[in-house]
Amino acid sequence: MPKFSCVVKDKEGKAYKYVVDAPTQKEIVEKLQKQEYFIVSIKEIVSASSTSPASKQQPAIEKKSQIQFKNKRKFSHNKTKLADLLVFARQLATMLESGVTLTRSLDVIQSQIQSKQFFNVVVQVKKDVEQGLSLSQSLAKHPKVFNQFWISLSEVGEASGTIPIVLNKLTFYLEQQSSFKATIISGVLYPIILFTVSMGAVVFFALFVGPRFESIFSSMNVALPLITIVLLATFKFIKSNLIIIVGVLAGIIFFLGQYIKTSSGRIAFERFLFNLPTAGEIFKLIIVERFSSQMAILLDAGVPILYALDISERLVDNKICSQIVNNIKEDVRKGELLVSPMEKSGFFPPMCIQMIMVGEETGELSKMLKHVAKFYQTEVETFMKRFATIIEPFMLVFMGFVIGTIVLAMFLPLFNIAQLGGGTGAGPAPQ
Repeated sequence: MPKFSCVVKDKEGKAYKYVVDAPTQKEIVEKLQKQEYFIVSIKEIVSASSTSPASKQQPAIEKKSQIQFKNKRKFSHNKTKLADLLVFARQLATMLESGVTLTRSLDVIQSQIQSKQFFNVVVQVKKDVEQGLSLSQSLAKHPKVFNQFWISLSEVGEASGTIPIVLNKLTFYLEQQSSFKATIISGVLYPIILFTVSMGAVVFFALFVGPRFESIFSSMNVALPLITIVLLATFKFIKSNLIIIVGVLAGIIFFLGQYIKTSSGRIAFERFLFNLPTAGEIFKLIIVERFSSQMAILLDAGVPILYALDISERLVDNKICSQIVNNIKEDVRKGELLVSPMEKSGFFPPMCIQMIMVGEETGELSKMLKHVAKFYQTEVETFMKRFATIIEPFMLVFMGFVIGTIVLAMFLPLFNIAQLGGGTGAGPAPQ
């Protein structure tokens, strides 16, 4: 009967390794799942006497083919995207639920990864797991790819023996965030494209079209309309100082970016965004949605509230909100309910406060936080769709005004010359 080497973990996260006799690997998986063990790896033990000379050469051949496959592997992109993490979480959850071992799951997943960076990370994670580290410990070695949110949920899943369930919750969160991010980007992208095209048209006319018309007007020696004089002067200034203009703009953007990277600069920039009319309120709702959805997933997975607040403080990606969450965490540590310091901060909307109050009173805090996140996600998505619908005609009018003004200024003198020439030709013949 075949022998299998098994590495499993119990609900407390303790690892066990032993050898089992069984007809098939499937029977071992079913037996271990009934005993509520988390399967890390299962490998069949092949005795040296049973291996033929041809089979002894097989591992070397397989290793060579794997190296050749890795060298020929092509990736669609280099950096790790949100879509890569989403596919990884979904596939890992599905395979673990089906009884596939963790190492085998990682082996299958890495063959389908499209990101070069993420492929290398998953390969290293698999090696660490094979050497005896837990999944959370292996993920923690790559903080630039797997943040504290991933690591904490993995720890909870390992401690409770519910890694597939936790990964499904993580997949749901990533899907929501991916859809939410796509809605925001699509709402902002179109106006940016129209504005860029308009500015590109101005630069094109300034560099190539304006000088040609200026030489034509000079050779005709005619009086130019005011709009043409102003526009030609503007084009001349842009062409003469284009390098300086680009350098100044690049310098402003660079130094502004460096200032925003500082703690005080980031806070000042966030306050500026929050104080913008309408857009500031939407920006705040995006932050509230992010905080609520993160807290909902963490609490639903069984993470203690203080630890969940600590994680959200680091992941909310907003300095002002991070400071507020830190104050909330300290008040909760002193024994206060979550809703009291949240209301005292003045940052969270009244509806959010009321929903969390009901959640704490009924013991359904994670459920209420999900409703809060969903509500504000819908609010932001609706605004972005309306914004794109409303801003589109305004941007088209702006673009038409810019292009129309340039065309009018360039061709108006030609129309005047044509009219003067036509008027002279229609007069009486000289006697």
